Amino acid sequence: MPNYLKELGDNAETKILEKSSLDTAMTDAFNKTRRFFMDTRNLTEDEAISLISVSVDFGITQVVDGNWGVHAIIKKAIFPK
Repeated sequence: MPNYLKELGDNAETKILEKSSLDTAMTDAFNKTRRFFMDTRNLTEDEAISLISVSVDFGITQVVDGNWGVHAIIKKAIFPK
């Protein structure tokens, strides 16, 4: 298994940690969830944001080498059958 930290140099972990942000990860997850609703359900941006606020949970997926990840949990029950 390759060690990408070795390729980045002696201070790789510090460099990654300095640029890591839970805010950035959350923003990315929110934007992708919004885009998902707009593209797959034909919702407007306002409708997508409203749906996210009442029906989507976000959680931390990983904290590895200073990298943060956030995922969205969307219950299938919110979609009509």
